[in-house]
Amino acid sequence: MSDGHNRVHDFYREVLDILHEGKIPILIGGAFAQEYFTGITRDTKDLDVFLREADLARALAALGAAGYRTEIKFSHWLGKTHDNQSEQFVDIIFNSGNGLCKVDDIWFDNAPCGTAFGRPVKFCPVEETIWQKAFIMERERYDGADIAHLLHAQSEKLDWQRLLQRFDRHWRVLLSYITLYGYIYPTERSRIPPWVERGLLRLSASEIGRDEQGPPVCAGTFLSRAQFQIDVDLWGYRDIRTPELMTSQEVRRWTDAAEEERK
Repeated sequence: MSDGHNRVHDFYREVLDILHEGKIPILIGGAFAQEYFTGITRDTKDLDVFLREADLARALAALGAAGYRTEIKFSHWLGKTHDNQSEQFVDIIFNSGNGLCKVDDIWFDNAPCGTAFGRPVKFCPVEETIWQKAFIMERERYDGADIAHLLHAQSEKLDWQRLLQRFDRHWRVLLSYITLYGYIYPTERSRIPPWVERGLLRLSASEIGRDEQGPPVCAGTFLSRAQFQIDVDLWGYRDIRTPELMTSQEVRRWTDAAEEERK
């Protein structure tokens, strides 16, 4: 193992220790949670730590007091702490980029225990992991394969009722992944409980040919921060992220960052 790799893991351990000593409840997500649930290992550029928004200020203060540079990258969902000896960082997540998947007590109530970097940790629950990943459909990133693997590995253990409650009125997004799962794994379609798929298909059938009433809205911005901006800016659709989930300033900053990251 290279010295650089050792330093990265030392940094992760130090962050976990600081947050533990500060009695700040956290969950591990991202690639490390994916490995926990599916056994699939992959290189990752950072560590994703999830916490409640109410604990964000304490977490950043504790890390800052230990000498690490911290920032609130996006006020509606993401903070960061940076290693002083490398370009490595830890994402400190309290929501999702679309403002829809807030970290709440239910995440912690259902978090499985494990180990990471030699430390006892709790992982983001598989249900909430699927819920959050389901809305990531950018041109440069799409988490559909992650969801397919999570369903493949964990479908028999899932709390399907809670997953349906998480998606709520966004149930069509969940149905799209269940449909894709049946396409990807045609010999293992029965892993998805029939009552789940039939229930979602009944909802879909009840809406065929029926428009919602009211001014035109675009829910595509829940799936991509940039690709549906034309619908809002030029075509007259209302962005239903605002004002309930994000301010117009947060939407603009989050959208502009997509262009900056591509440069």
